[in-house]
Amino acid sequence: MSSTAALALFPLNTVLFPGGPLSLRIFEPRYIDMVGRCTREGGAFGVVLIRVGAEVGAVAETAEIGARARIVDFYTLPDGLLGITCIGERKFRVTKCWQQSDGLHLAQVEWLPLEAALELPEQYRYLGELLEKVLPELGDVYAEVAKYYGDASWVGCRLAEILPLSLTEKLDLLELDDPIARLAKLGPVILRG
Repeated sequence: MSSTAALALFPLNTVLFPGGPLSLRIFEPRYIDMVGRCTREGGAFGVVLIRVGAEVGAVAETAEIGARARIVDFYTLPDGLLGITCIGERKFRVTKCWQQSDGLHLAQVEWLPLEAALELPEQYRYLGELLEKVLPELGDVYAEVAKYYGDASWVGCRLAEILPLSLTEKLDLLELDDPIARLAKLGPVILRG
């Protein structure tokens, strides 16, 4: 994979982590077209946190770091709108951003290094065990997500997704490139809870 790419962006009030699930309700024409292109071409789009602005209409400012989202399922919702399920993939840094005439955000992105697969250190085993108990209780959200309870990066990303943290805290955790540093920040949050 090239170290840079052009990518359609979907700014959201959420932080997507590699390996994590994301369900979206699509109703704006720009995103319906984007989903159609991704589905036809087997492509993906980037998810970035909105720092200033709203999900609908113009976005004033987004986070610089995001994650690529690959569509794994699409369906018609009870209200007749398009629903999609995505899985987070590789992290990226936005280096340049622009908007098409239809309002779709596009960006030149630099792919960030993949996090190394590291065995969950002994002092954080309880976090993997906790996830193993909690994820099945969240319903179908994690049913299709591959499980790696012994991998430090996977455990840290899943905890960052499900814990009641602020979006800024979640973004800070996404921006870390060291899985052990992420676990070190999450461990005390679990102990406080």
